[in-house]
Amino acid sequence: MTEHDPTENETQAAALPKPPKPGPKPGIPTPAALGRKPHPPVAKPAGEEHAEPDSPVPTASTQPSRWGRVDAEGVVYVFGSEGEHEVGSWQAGSPEEGLAHFARRFDDLRTEVELLHARVSSGSGDTKQAATSARHLLDSLAEAAVVGDIAALRARIDAVLAHAEVEQQEAKRHREVARTEAIARKEELLTEAERIGADSTQWKADGDRLRAILDEWKTVKGVDRKTDDALWKRFAKARESFNRRRGAHFAELDKQRGSAKQRKAELVEEAEALADSTDWGATAAKFRELMSEWKAAGAAHKNAEDALWKRFRAAQDTFFGARSQAFSERDAEFAENAKHKDELLTEAESIDPQHGLDAAKAALRKLQERWDSIGKVPRDRMRELENRFKAVEERVRSAEQASWRRTDPEAQARAEQFAERVAQFEEQARKARAAGDERRARKAEEQAAQWREWLTTAQNAVADR
Repeated sequence: MTEHDPTENETQAAALPKPPKPGPKPGIPTPAALGRKPHPPVAKPAGEEHAEPDSPVPTASTQPSRWGRVDAEGVVYVFGSEGEHEVGSWQAGSPEEGLAHFARRFDDLRTEVELLHARVSSGSGDTKQAATSARHLLDSLAEAAVVGDIAALRARIDAVLAHAEVEQQEAKRHREVARTEAIARKEELLTEAERIGADSTQWKADGDRLRAILDEWKTVKGVDRKTDDALWKRFAKARESFNRRRGAHFAELDKQRGSAKQRKAELVEEAEALADSTDWGATAAKFRELMSEWKAAGAAHKNAEDALWKRFRAAQDTFFGARSQAFSERDAEFAENAKHKDELLTEAESIDPQHGLDAAKAALRKLQERWDSIGKVPRDRMRELENRFKAVEERVRSAEQASWRRTDPEAQARAEQFAERVAQFEEQARKARAAGDERRARKAEEQAAQWREWLTTAQNAVADR
């Protein structure tokens, strides 16, 4: 036999499909022709016929012939409890090399199974993935082209599956316990959140509490997706309810504070406009009204409230300070002012519009300027002096209005327009009657009568002037 590369031969053999059992080679007698029986199954050592599931699977490559054989035609057999059965064909080298190759392939499976067994036994791996891999190996074992202790390997795989099942059941139990506890905790958090969302008005404290609940909610794991989604929807609804009510509260509060700020700014402007007033009584009463409105307006934002109040008080202080000073000086001044107004009234009451309206108006204007410049008088003289001066003003004003009515060109023009309209409707009536249209004639006469009444009224008004 020529030399060959074992690695290359093993690779070629692994790639070969299982061929049909070859017939007798020419010139080589078969066992039957020699009167021999087929090779019987090789018995395993005592105590190894039924390997324990948790016992390691024997290595096949150390004693390949213990687990199978390669016949003269290159057919590879593996020994089993029910006899040998064909697992492949070897044509790349000697029978010993072929048997070693198929034993090494068995050991590869053995290593994979032992790794799975170690993983599930230690509990450090993904038992679900290990079980999937073990089932795949078990399903492929019947057709595996290997030589080794197939029964022990199958038992070892069964042990892996058994371990995985136990671990999965235990993990499932732990998950269920954790799920129950997680659901219970989330329901506790949810109950609190729904109470806050429904009726709380402690906006700062309960807003912080909802954030803390959310942070804890995120840490609670193990709830199934469907249940978690349902709980989350309720929690989100509770938060939304609280945020909506809080938002509405602060929006309304901001609106009220904004309105208060606007109203108080208006009050400040009014107060500042009155600060320099010398109408002491009316202005003092107005300031009292402004103070009542200030209190009724509500509170603005603190910074705005403080700034506006400072301006409002400054306006008040300006006015009442000036009033206090004026009151201490006014008595003597008012008495002197009354004397001057008495003198001015004597002069004003001598004005006679009948002796010249223009001269009377000019004189009155000068007296009005002097009157205003004199200033206030004692309260008990105020009405008397004012009424006397107003009487002079009214006499001049009445004379002026009477003169205007007598010379009003617009009144004359209106009377002439009314007369023209009367003539127009009378002419329409005449033409309609001449044409035999009595209805139009009566209508035109009615319109002429209406305009004639207005004409009479206008003529009387002019005549009365």
